[in-house]
Amino acid sequence: MCAARTLGIGKLPVLLLGRLLAAAEGSRTADVLLGPAVGEDACAIDLPGGVLVVSTDPVTLVGRDLGRYAVTVNANDVAVTGVRPRWFLATVLLPPGSTEAETAALFAQLGEALAGCGVALVGGHSEVTAAVRQVVVVGQMIGFAEDRRFVTTGGVREGQVVFQVGVAPVEGAAVLASGFSTKLGGLDPEVLEAVEAALDRPGISVVDAALLAADLGATAMHDPTEGGLAAGLHEMAAASKVRLRVDRDQVLWWEPALEVCRAVGVDPWATLASGSLLAAFDASVADTAANAFAQAGHRAAVIAVAEAGEGVLETSGEPVAWPERDEISRLMD
Repeated sequence: MCAARTLGIGKLPVLLLGRLLAAAEGSRTADVLLGPAVGEDACAIDLPGGVLVVSTDPVTLVGRDLGRYAVTVNANDVAVTGVRPRWFLATVLLPPGSTEAETAALFAQLGEALAGCGVALVGGHSEVTAAVRQVVVVGQMIGFAEDRRFVTTGGVREGQVVFQVGVAPVEGAAVLASGFSTKLGGLDPEVLEAVEAALDRPGISVVDAALLAADLGATAMHDPTEGGLAAGLHEMAAASKVRLRVDRDQVLWWEPALEVCRAVGVDPWATLASGSLLAAFDASVADTAANAFAQAGHRAAVIAVAEAGEGVLETSGEPVAWPERDEISRLMD
């Protein structure tokens, strides 16, 4: 029986989610090659002619750019399986008082974002409902692997290295700039300008980087979102049943984001990190992968090594905490 503990804003606690998913294991059929699990970004279903890869994610923490977020975060979740995103569905829930002009603007933004990544809108649902107080977009992204190859979060093996591709926490900085701007008045105007443009530069899409990583032989990939890099590394370790030893000095931080985190009082390690990719490779191909990422214009660095055990440790042996929730969700209480 579940305890009567009140849940905080954000993702379900890991232990609770794990129990709930384990209870649903009996519904899995033979054609489900990759089902729901803590840390996995998408599912994979065996079909005649290939493997269907599907992800779903809502956008609830931001009040603007909803269309762009909905498309990008769902595209990321399919791309980290090494499969190109191709089709998109959206459930759009509008609060009472929404106008036709606002709704048209949202759909125009969805269309622009889809065109930018070559994805087609193929369905969904929309309604005005008193069940929400702000616009909520729940996206579903679909890809299809005709060669039947896909990558999981849980594919890290002992002795492999884990790259971080792209800086962090870009999404966290963008959300903080949008929702907590009153706390940022003391920052340098150039920093504010940078974080307000974070969705474009450096951006939160990892689609190109993930598809490149798959081509380079990545055995596991993950898109760290809520809970930041810390949660992403823990999810990767737990799914793979290995321990990750992380070198904090090698982590690729985005300095404007760090300044915003300091101003608001949040830990960047546990702050929304869309825009970064975690990818595992055999150590023997690490230099080749690093060069390929650099040539493609992606900042990349080896930040962790996989070993026997569980959890995430610093190189000193100090445990890296698994955040119970994202820092931005904590601010929203």
